[in-house]
Amino acid sequence: MGQQADGPDEAHRRPAGVGDLTVAALGKLSEALETVERARGHLYSLHQMIGHADLMLDDAVELFRSAGHDEIAGLVARDLLGRNVIAGRWTFQIVEDFDDGYYALFRELDRRARDELVGGRRHLYEAELKERRRSPGRPGHEARPGAGG
Repeated sequence: MGQQADGPDEAHRRPAGVGDLTVAALGKLSEALETVERARGHLYSLHQMIGHADLMLDDAVELFRSAGHDEIAGLVARDLLGRNVIAGRWTFQIVEDFDDGYYALFRELDRRARDELVGGRRHLYEAELKERRRSPGRPGHEARPGAGG
């Protein structure tokens, strides 16, 4: 009832009066956010890897001491173990600052642009790209889940 037999669902159709440049701009903003999402994942990887490395220093210090290298063990324990990775910050603080600042603002502006310009719809650019590139009626080329082919 009301939903066409083929094509994107209503949530992925361009609202009336929305121009190509608006869809392109929203698509580019979304693409930029996706890149920031990937960077955020790398930041969390850095956070976990640095934490793991710091915990491994306990073993290194113990092994240096067991091997009779007390001076090196002491230097590592005193100067490196538990050290800030950036002035005044461990990685958890970097992650929190990123999440609460740049990342939060980026997500908010992306949401606001979509809400104000296209009623909150997401991925309009990609949905239209899919329509241009798929072969309607061919298996594996359905416009949406459950559309059948």
